[in-house]
Amino acid sequence: MNRWLPFEWIAAVRFLREGRMQTAFIITGIAIGVGVIVFMSALLTGLQANFIKRVLTSQPQIQLLPPDQVARPLRNGPGELEDAIVQRPSQRVISIDQWAKIRDRMLAIPEITAVSPTMAGSALAVRGAASRAISISGVEPASYFKIVRVPDYIVAGEPRLTNEDIIIGTELAKDLGANVGDKLNVQAASGTTVVLTITGLADFGNKSVNERTTYVALRTAQSLLATIGGVTTIDMTVQDIYAAEIMAEQIQASNFVEADSWIKTNAQFFTAVQAQQTSNTLIRLFVGLSVAFGIAAVLVVSVIQRSKDIGILRAMGTSRGQVLRVFLLQGGLLGFVGALVGAALGVGGLYYWHAVVRQADGTELFPLILERSLFVYTALLATMTGLLAAMAPALRAARLDPVVAIRG
Repeated sequence: MNRWLPFEWIAAVRFLREGRMQTAFIITGIAIGVGVIVFMSALLTGLQANFIKRVLTSQPQIQLLPPDQVARPLRNGPGELEDAIVQRPSQRVISIDQWAKIRDRMLAIPEITAVSPTMAGSALAVRGAASRAISISGVEPASYFKIVRVPDYIVAGEPRLTNEDIIIGTELAKDLGANVGDKLNVQAASGTTVVLTITGLADFGNKSVNERTTYVALRTAQSLLATIGGVTTIDMTVQDIYAAEIMAEQIQASNFVEADSWIKTNAQFFTAVQAQQTSNTLIRLFVGLSVAFGIAAVLVVSVIQRSKDIGILRAMGTSRGQVLRVFLLQGGLLGFVGALVGAALGVGGLYYWHAVVRQADGTELFPLILERSLFVYTALLATMTGLLAAMAPALRAARLDPVVAIRG
């Protein structure tokens, strides 16, 4: 079979086989480096996906709000101020002007995947002698549950919202001594009171959120907060979550609303995600450099040890280009084989870590995400690193003078 292989391949494989100890050491080094890259990349991808899922399934990716209410100085006449001291007014619950037209305009944008109007405000939940301040969110379940996955957080009951229903947090239910099926008196600041039936208890993974968050039907919230036909926010999701801030700025510039993206409202979280990506890149860079220097060091030693062999090959008519390709192939083969072994090590370590490390409630700490592109890019990176690392030793081997090499 060797007769069908080019001379460079035969020589490269023979040199590697004759220096088994060196070959084994360098492949082990490459495998460890590649294993670290695969393990860390997949681990950080899983953790990042888990973090983003937790953040983006509990809040809209873009939220439109009415502009801030601003007080203006009173004037007696042109150029005459009655009172130069202007205090910021309290922000009353007001509706987005012409919200239905804005909603339809948002639905027409291809990059926006879901749109839902919401009526939000504060109220008082009363049951017997117990009362708690709550945050009311009036929603249309069919569209809103595509944005905020309330059904995923339900731990008792069901995510049903008719005009007489309410979904509350688990901590609020404990404080009021309430359960699914119980009646709850909800009173707004205006004095309007409605009696609602608890249809579901939700656990959002945050105690303070569970103490105050409630969901009712949109019409119920509009009636309770005395804003019939109005909405305080328009919530949306987009195709590219990392383009949310750019889209929010564009929407705000073309509509009389304020637009907040999840990137803006979760600045610290987004900074942490970027820091993870940066650290992952740096890990790959430094591991790649260590692998490259290891390959180069081994091949330099190989060139020195095989100077006579190279001189004999050159004297027999082997061209400089063929000698160059022999050592480049050695570097590429070392990188490729090391990548295969390292990928297996990385995947094995990842499966073990995924099975052993768990959250306090026993659920997985991160989803196991193994993308085919990760292995393809890692194999290409290791092979290219091997080729580049072999460049200097290969050039040195190709420049050897046959007579000097044989004598030396």
